[in-house]
Amino acid sequence: MRRLRDGADGITALALVGTVAHDGEGGVADRFEDDAGVDAWLTEHFPGLPPRTAQECERLRAIRFAARSAFAAAVAPHPASRVERQRRMSDEEAARRLADAVNDLEPRVVIDIDDAVRRGLETAAEGQVLVEGALALAVTDFLTGPLAPRLRSCQAPRCVRYFVQDHGRQQWCKASCGNRARVARHAQRHR
Repeated sequence: MRRLRDGADGITALALVGTVAHDGEGGVADRFEDDAGVDAWLTEHFPGLPPRTAQECERLRAIRFAARSAFAAAVAPHPASRVERQRRMSDEEAARRLADAVNDLEPRVVIDIDDAVRRGLETAAEGQVLVEGALALAVTDFLTGPLAPRLRSCQAPRCVRYFVQDHGRQQWCKASCGNRARVARHAQRHR
């Protein structure tokens, strides 16, 4: 049995949705655009896996699409990312796809008692089922966890990222996005 990592910290979920990013030239860069990109990302996050087939890569793209659609729903009433404002999976389809991937893991609850009581999950799943399920579980753990109310989409020009607010007035995922937004606002005022 393999222990499943708790995804409430958002690290894996944000990394997955972060495979769609600004390309630096006004467009969108997709790390999952080709199968080699999917394999490269998986090697970073799930070392030791053999390369995915084309069908397995397509299924991982669908999990990511469901995750980004769920993120778009989770940030409401704040605006979704520019990508999800153009194209998004229905809430029902995203929920079904994520739930199916988690359920395919056939997770089993494990309780650890030492100086504290901790609940965890473990699975016997391997390969593609493990990867899809672990990603879907990380997304649902994060979106139902304590950081979810602070999830936002960056509203800087051209940015398509999601981030967790460090403080209540934070509007951008990083300083460079804030600079780009201020420059754009300044240019618009002086037109």
